[in-house]
Amino acid sequence: MAARTALITGISGQDGAYLAELLLAKGYRVHGLTRHVSGAGVARLPGAAWREAEIQGRLQLHLGDLLDGTSLTRLLEAVRPDEVYHLAAQSHVAVSFGVPEYTFDCNALGTLRLLEAIRGLGLIGHTRFYQASTSELFGAVTERPQRESTPFRPRSPYAISKLAAHWHAVNHREAYGLFACCGILFNHESPRRGEAFVSRKISLGLARIDAGLQDCLRLGNLEARRDWGHARDYVEAQWLMLQQPAPDDYVIATGEQYSVREFFQAAAEEAGFDLAWEGEGIDCVARATAVPSGSRARAGQVLLRIDPAHLRPSEVPDLCGDAGKARTQLGWQPRTDFRALVREMVAHDRAVVRGAG
Repeated sequence: MAARTALITGISGQDGAYLAELLLAKGYRVHGLTRHVSGAGVARLPGAAWREAEIQGRLQLHLGDLLDGTSLTRLLEAVRPDEVYHLAAQSHVAVSFGVPEYTFDCNALGTLRLLEAIRGLGLIGHTRFYQASTSELFGAVTERPQRESTPFRPRSPYAISKLAAHWHAVNHREAYGLFACCGILFNHESPRRGEAFVSRKISLGLARIDAGLQDCLRLGNLEARRDWGHARDYVEAQWLMLQQPAPDDYVIATGEQYSVREFFQAAAEEAGFDLAWEGEGIDCVARATAVPSGSRARAGQVLLRIDPAHLRPSEVPDLCGDAGKARTQLGWQPRTDFRALVREMVAHDRAVVRGAG
């Protein structure tokens, strides 16, 4: 039996890297769409596994862009994938407020270009499609926890663009018969998370403070509450969706919720810092009352301040998911709890900073 072929858009991102590993381990031939064949993003994929798969011809990168429909059509025509995992996006919520048109073009119209290429090439009955939706669709939530039936009330250009992409995928499923699934994934993090995202800002920032390379970490809203999972667990759910007898949409979440403040507190404890919180609102700071042995930080040092520049024009204060449908229909459940996730990220970034030094 011939190996199945998968196309991953955004293969050099966090989810793309974990998903490529998973599919290669399952015997797939994997093609990845990326805007850059070499560079920092590719480093998220383990070097040895990456090189061996390339040597064997089981992994191939292709240059392309969601803003260029011609490149998408040519790639799909050449690869004719059994499965498409559409992960590529302008995925930073805060950035989307500064570049709303680009965000919509990339996320909403880019998804439509990909879907229309599949339809135009006659791949509807051949290719299964995964759309990376997001818990940010729920926005100003109307119920807690959020599930597949919860109304969408997006609160950022990013969320609006992702909502359009979500409905494009649903429409191609209902209008044209495409096997299309939308994964409404809640926050999922890992050591491979981009450095601009708050979870990685925290784990990497604490490592740099410990090493004397950074004075203080500056964040925005500490009280935003999120449902934090591990990306390695969540990509398994993405794969499971496309193995079902019929397409559907699924919330993927842990069902537990922690604030950004609690994430920072847990990360600081894992890094060996004791904290004291002082002040309220934008005057809130976290001060070290004790530091790790050998640290270049000092007791009494302010480790965290609020920077108004990181506050968004509209906030999403409270996200927590109900993945009951995924547990029942997919047999999926998260393997990594919150504390283990934080511990892994802190340990990774301490090793990275120490190695760089």
